[in-house]
Amino acid sequence: MDQGHKRWVRIQPPGTTADHRQGSLILARADGDQQQAAIGNQFGGRVGLFLATDNFARDHAAMQRAGVRFEETPRHEPYGTVAVWRDPFGNRWDLIQFT
Repeated sequence: MDQGHKRWVRIQPPGTTADHRQGSLILARADGDQQQAAIGNQFGGRVGLFLATDNFARDHAAMQRAGVRFEETPRHEPYGTVAVWRDPFGNRWDLIQFT
């Protein structure tokens, strides 16, 4: 199907199928001035994206080595270990290992 000027990419974990119920992330290019102005503020300053891990310490250290800057030191909550970081576009993420 011709979608004209629309562009997007789907990211999904290895071993999953195209079935959207298994989990994937679709990233789309901003279309127009209003959408471009919202880049980095889609969630109104709140964390709106979550990167779950099975080994927080390993992935936190690897992300720091890769240049990711965390907004806080890791904290332990009743639901797991978490730390907030921003992607290159200003979106706030939680790196989280659920208990």
